[in-house]
Amino acid sequence: MKVVLFCGGYGMRMRDSSGEGLPKPMQMVGPRPLIWHVMRYYAHFGHTEFILCLGFGGSAVKEYFLRYEETHSNDFVMTKGGQQIELLDSDISEWKITFVDTGIDTSIGERLRRVRPYLEDDDVFLANYGDVLTDAPMDKIVDQVLTSDVTASLLAVPPQASFHLVEFGPDARIHGLRSVTELPLWINGGYFVLKKEIFDVLHAGEDLVGDAFPRLAAMSKLQAIPHHGFWAPMDTLKERSALEEMYRSGTKPWALWAHEADGQPGHHNGQHTHALNGHAPVAI
Repeated sequence: MKVVLFCGGYGMRMRDSSGEGLPKPMQMVGPRPLIWHVMRYYAHFGHTEFILCLGFGGSAVKEYFLRYEETHSNDFVMTKGGQQIELLDSDISEWKITFVDTGIDTSIGERLRRVRPYLEDDDVFLANYGDVLTDAPMDKIVDQVLTSDVTASLLAVPPQASFHLVEFGPDARIHGLRSVTELPLWINGGYFVLKKEIFDVLHAGEDLVGDAFPRLAAMSKLQAIPHHGFWAPMDTLKERSALEEMYRSGTKPWALWAHEADGQPGHHNGQHTHALNGHAPVAI
């Protein structure tokens, strides 16, 4: 199943980092950029055909993969003073990556429309912002959508912000404070499963979530996949630092491929209850 990655955002809140001038998905987490971790996640579930929607910093994305160094994240044997390298494992040898310039200031929906020819006649495909990590079981999510009559699904996650809701009366006396994470709220987690019918409701120049999804919602063709496990964006320097610290400490919930190699469970902190029929949303 093909995976469309939107990787042309400016990443304005990251611009004062050491990666200034790079698109947000190219910010580093350990020895690899964020987009590599997202792609490796999908590859773990057998999805190794990627379509990269390039925009701002597209040349950096191209150069990175054109000059890809397997030795940065794989063990190897060196002989003859470095003249011969034998890899003991490989990251991307089975990947097929299509690089498409979709414009600098193009909306997400229009980027998707511009790569439609590369999806060929696929009935279902995956899409992602390219800057969010999760441990959600994508195989079960895909199965859920395939057995449903919906056109699209999105991963729904609790708010991550540390803001507090302030409750007060007409006299402005505060009678309660609650963290937004404790409220029964859900936000768009940026992991999508889409059927080709999405192009029937996505028009030229429009946004995917802002324009097409409300139309699907009105038609009862949009499904939420609630996820209670790990989910982390990298929109700010603080979030980037948190992911870096997790990587350094060896706590990488999103690296399902590594957990499997270590014989560990693939998911963390999740509530694994699944649908009893093809039409009920799965809680992950």
